[in-house]
Amino acid sequence: MLVLLNAWDAASARAFATAGFGAIATTSGGVAVALGYQDHEGAPAGEMLAAAARIIAAVDVPVTVDFESGYKLDPREIAQRLIAVGAAGLNLEDSDHSLAGKLVEADWQAERIASLKAAAKAAGVDLVLNARVDVFLHRIGGPDVQLAEGLRRAKLYRQAGADCIYPITLNDEGMLSRFVEAVEVVNINVRPGGPVSLERASGLGLRRVSYATSIFREAMNLVGRITGDVKAELESLRGGKPA
Repeated sequence: MLVLLNAWDAASARAFATAGFGAIATTSGGVAVALGYQDHEGAPAGEMLAAAARIIAAVDVPVTVDFESGYKLDPREIAQRLIAVGAAGLNLEDSDHSLAGKLVEADWQAERIASLKAAAKAAGVDLVLNARVDVFLHRIGGPDVQLAEGLRRAKLYRQAGADCIYPITLNDEGMLSRFVEAVEVVNINVRPGGPVSLERASGLGLRRVSYATSIFREAMNLVGRITGDVKAELESLRGGKPA
């Protein structure tokens, strides 16, 4: 099982590589916020790619880039630009962030996946494509409806050439087992202390685990606590006056 910690800058990437992780992923949410933008393609594609390039240059291990839903770029251009910065792979979502995160048509997404994989191979690089299935994120219909639609999309994306399927936010073990049965190579997002441990993920036959924005959030929570402690100490020195 491949375990990927998600970096948001060169420093975090170096920390993960130094700890011995053999590959690293980026977090679009962490990168965007660190650059001063909102997640869900609030940052320009060029700035996200530049940040990815700095992360990739900082470490000697493969880096896969969270490229959200593609920033409205043509699949060939996505492949070319990721290869240009040295990416080993990418996440690609089936949400349209310009339409409040509405799901795109599954057949259209499958065509994009096939085109992107073909363009990368034609350029001499087999980018590892982790196809995100956002049905459970948007909670469209009840659990049975979500599972049926999620599996339908997962099969389409695998047939189109996706290397891995990512049903984001799904943590129901029975449903995850159905995904493993259907498409074999499945990624889930976990977090420290979350409902699915690495041990359980391995036991379910999951092949890839990533931490999404959770480590970035934990780091920012620590910054907030340190900031509060410093402010409280300064106010104490000033007799209770604001810092």
